[in-house]
Amino acid sequence: MNHAALKSETQDIAVDEVFPHQPETIWKALTTGELIGRWMMAPTGFEPVEGNRFTFKTKPAGAWDGTIYCEVLEVVPNERFAYAWKGGHEANVGYGSRLDTVVTFTLSRVQDGTRLRLVHSGFVLPKNDTAFQNMSDGWPKVFRNLRVAAGERH
Repeated sequence: MNHAALKSETQDIAVDEVFPHQPETIWKALTTGELIGRWMMAPTGFEPVEGNRFTFKTKPAGAWDGTIYCEVLEVVPNERFAYAWKGGHEANVGYGSRLDTVVTFTLSRVQDGTRLRLVHSGFVLPKNDTAFQNMSDGWPKVFRNLRVAAGERH
């Protein structure tokens, strides 16, 4: 039996852009619940504190109620922010299948502002193909929204 055929492959999404804002401005947009709601989805119970658990709510599908369960994993002010991103249901195939991933934002000061790198890691293929494709298309749009939100006066 070929064990390699049984092994699931994981895939990551990476988005890397330079924002014309200081790291402190981008950090505030990434770690303030009200601002997160402007560029992504409104979180419930969010605090940028390691170990804090919070949720996002999106479109339900099949046996999944649309809740995304998150836990803050790492907080390094103005440099790095990571959280677990879990959702879906084992009974679902395609949209809403079980998902157990990590979202990591890394900020670095550059001449023209801040380089922001997002890595959304841990997509198990082929099980998470739909989520991987949707979020591969979605994260660049989220970055455009973040660029607008970061430019607003807070």
